[in-house]
Amino acid sequence: MSNPVVRWQVISPDPEASSAFLTKLFGWRTTRDNPLGYREVQAGEGGIHGGVWPAPAGVKPFVQLFVRVDDIDDIVARAVALGAQIIVPKAVLPGGDEMAVLMDPQGLPIAISTAQ
Repeated sequence: MSNPVVRWQVISPDPEASSAFLTKLFGWRTTRDNPLGYREVQAGEGGIHGGVWPAPAGVKPFVQLFVRVDDIDDIVARAVALGAQIIVPKAVLPGGDEMAVLMDPQGLPIAISTAQ
């Protein structure tokens, strides 16, 4: 497996405004028809789709990449050994996929997921 980037996510203090901006600017479609009420963004034909999630209080907006992996536990252990920190421990999402969020040694967050 090549561990491709399969998704992106905007973390925003105003997720409604951010998703509305992307929709109006690029003509992308945003829906919240999922168990978490997550703002899913369909980024046009052939594009990598993403989403918009609320930022925790005091956190500046940023874009986060999701990388598909086969084994969350293995990647988390390897990342920590390389100096990363765990921001969000492994969690199982409503559809059964697993995810975790790490911060690399330079302070950049990256999400890993088993989702296709």
